[in-house]
Amino acid sequence: MKKLFVLIIGVVVFSCSDGDLQIEAIDFDDVTAQNCETLSIGTRLFFKIDGDEALILQLGEGLLRNEVSTEVITSDIPGNSQLTYRLFDGTITSGYFCDDIPPATPNVIGEIEASEGSVLITTTTTDSVTFTHTIQLEGIIITNTAGESIIDLTTSEFETIETTN
Repeated sequence: MKKLFVLIIGVVVFSCSDGDLQIEAIDFDDVTAQNCETLSIGTRLFFKIDGDEALILQLGEGLLRNEVSTEVITSDIPGNSQLTYRLFDGTITSGYFCDDIPPATPNVIGEIEASEGSVLITTTTTDSVTFTHTIQLEGIIITNTAGESIIDLTTSEFETIETTN
């Protein structure tokens, strides 16, 4: 009987979940996007930080242009552009993305890449020197490890930025 009890306890202890990360929701609507270098049409990396979470948008090359767009510029995710969600074991700063040598902590404890969607960019100007780029995300789907969709946007504004000629 003791052997059976020890066997049952062993099975229960060793078959328990290892604590896989289950992200249930992502919300960066009220967070301003940042970038590392001086903002220009060559800027490709944008990130939103909210405490111990980050939403990272890597634009495809040549998507930002200092010219008024006659059509919406579209880039597929995944594909030419990438959208990644990261969860850390502590609060992060822009130094994580921008420093030549990133800080050793906090550590990434979860990362999920968008499996579907598009980046939409519309560019306008009022004076032919300053260009306003509205970056939107459309049809974004990020699925957690349990197979549950945690972002499924129809269309959402990521950020509006300005560049100059």
